[in-house]
Amino acid sequence: MSSHNKFTGFVGTYTKGDSKGIYSFTLDTENKKISEVKVAAELENPTYVAISNDNQYLYSVIKEGEQGGVAAYSILENSGTLERKNIQLLPGSSPCHVSVDSGNHFVLSANYHKGNISAYLTNKDGGIHPAYSVIELQGSGPSERQEKPHTHYSGFTPDEKYAVVVDLGIDKLITYKLDDENLTEVSSLSVKPGSGPRHLEFHPNGKYAYLMTELSSEVIALEYHEEDGSFKELQYISAIPEDFTENSQGSAIHVSSDGRFVYAANRGHDSIAVFSINQESGKLTFIEHTSTEGSWPRDFILDPTEKFLVASNQESGNLVLYVRDTETGKLSLLQSDVAVPYPVCVKFLNY
Repeated sequence: MSSHNKFTGFVGTYTKGDSKGIYSFTLDTENKKISEVKVAAELENPTYVAISNDNQYLYSVIKEGEQGGVAAYSILENSGTLERKNIQLLPGSSPCHVSVDSGNHFVLSANYHKGNISAYLTNKDGGIHPAYSVIELQGSGPSERQEKPHTHYSGFTPDEKYAVVVDLGIDKLITYKLDDENLTEVSSLSVKPGSGPRHLEFHPNGKYAYLMTELSSEVIALEYHEEDGSFKELQYISAIPEDFTENSQGSAIHVSSDGRFVYAANRGHDSIAVFSINQESGKLTFIEHTSTEGSWPRDFILDPTEKFLVASNQESGNLVLYVRDTETGKLSLLQSDVAVPYPVCVKFLNY
């Protein structure tokens, strides 16, 4: 699958234009370049993917006809190709986000259009059983895009006792107790009305979390209380310059595993904002913006060494490779001409 300097990544896409489905690529950290882009699996609109901790399985969003759901794939070793296990579909729009827990037991999906989350159990060969819990969210917000719930993220707390759901339509972060029978709400946090929260990442110490907003293009620093699954707001900080007045929408957010930096992407401003984390307070200080060398950066990911970062520009159809200064957090461009049509999500195998 990899020598120590070659890492396999996967890209989820919108299957319009030339796009066929999920793509794989190789990052060569010695030669500092991305190559070997190829189709890993053909399916419709696999916009988001998640990879099991043991690198055995990949779970993807999928659309089929008038239905949408989650597909399970085996990751074939040393090949960057995928073999379908099974799919689970529900009527209506497909989800926008999927995640899997560390034990490869639970798969969660969030559905933007339907404003709900679905929880699935996996079987022994990595396939997925039908959804055992589907939770419909309720409410609305002040923005014209908040006429109803628009669930954008469903993931796990660091101890995996809870599922955390982010809803852009109702400006809420909701925590659910996770078990095989159902999901039970234990806590919720309403953030600034109209901010439109989108994606969440935890600090490696488990005490803080960082929430990217889509509508207000801010990062919200949060304190996380693992005993009851609750969150508390610490800070709001803009991810775009104050004088930028054109359309920009926040997208992905990631935290470096040393817990020192937060990265957040802006679609419209077409940049990645870099912040440093105060280890005592969890609060952020803005460092710099880096251009994504393309249009509409939907996602990005730190590579397994965290010395590199790969971003995906949805509308210009290119992956961009940066080298990351692990001391300052700053990014320097290496390569911006890697063609992948309508890329949405980027994930690496775990090394």
